Amino acid sequence: MAAPLSSQCLRRLQIVLSILKPGNQVPRAGPAAAFGTSITSGKVAVNGVHLHYQQTGEGEHAVLLLPGMLGSGETDFGPQIKNLSKKLFTVVAWDPRGYGHSRPPDRDFPVDFFERDAKDAVDLMKTLKFKKVSLLGWSDGGITALIAAAKYPSYISKMVIWGANAYVTDEDEAIYQGIRDVSKWSEKTRKPLETLYGYDYFAKTCEKWVDGIKQFKHLPDGNICRHLLLLVQCPTLIVHGEKDPLVPRFHADFIHEHVRGSRLHVMPEGKHNLHLRFANEFNKLAEDFLLEKSP
Repeated sequence: MAAPLSSQCLRRLQIVLSILKPGNQVPRAGPAAAFGTSITSGKVAVNGVHLHYQQTGEGEHAVLLLPGMLGSGETDFGPQIKNLSKKLFTVVAWDPRGYGHSRPPDRDFPVDFFERDAKDAVDLMKTLKFKKVSLLGWSDGGITALIAAAKYPSYISKMVIWGANAYVTDEDEAIYQGIRDVSKWSEKTRKPLETLYGYDYFAKTCEKWVDGIKQFKHLPDGNICRHLLLLVQCPTLIVHGEKDPLVPRFHADFIHEHVRGSRLHVMPEGKHNLHLRFANEFNKLAEDFLLEKSP
């Protein structure tokens, strides 16, 4: 009779079997912590790619964090992964295809890339067996969240978005052109992404993103998702940083006007990364909104 496998060997075997079985979670240990506060990570097969995510908390309310351009859970949402209530929420932060650790494939930007991200995000959460989910979307992730809420209304409970826009203007195009060359970014902004991707992939993908987002400028009214806003049914909170250099105030106002029943909260000192710079204030705002009983 063979000797019983050690717990370490069993664990490795489980991981190998998970890799071989499409759609199954591939767990990766997070930092050691008390039960309910640890962070786990894994990859699952979704729509022909393997999507990476981090997960923490044990609450009944599932929340998906959607990162911005070139972003990932670890680079974009540190204070939310760490500090959103572990008792009340189960928080998942994903890396969209071609971003973060959801590579391969390399990131590309067909004209429907936001719709593709929205479907990937919803299908990821369904693969992870969540019945419904609320969305916290930053920048591009906010656009993805709007599309997901419009196209999959029965699956989305609530939504908080910031730094998002539903269309592209001449002013936006000039702003995008100004960030095309990553060598001109501040070191503080550039460094985490350069560390994550390596300089070449980071620089190349940023240029591809600028070209990808500029293609909406050639559509009627510069449309990204303005035609979908009236289809959003879930309670929605729009947060805007009054000093955001990348997304002018009129974008937040437009979304607020066209998403029925939405609320707009303006942070006077907030910039594009208001959830990082004013993390405690933002987290409380988001938690209070998510926990609020619907009328």
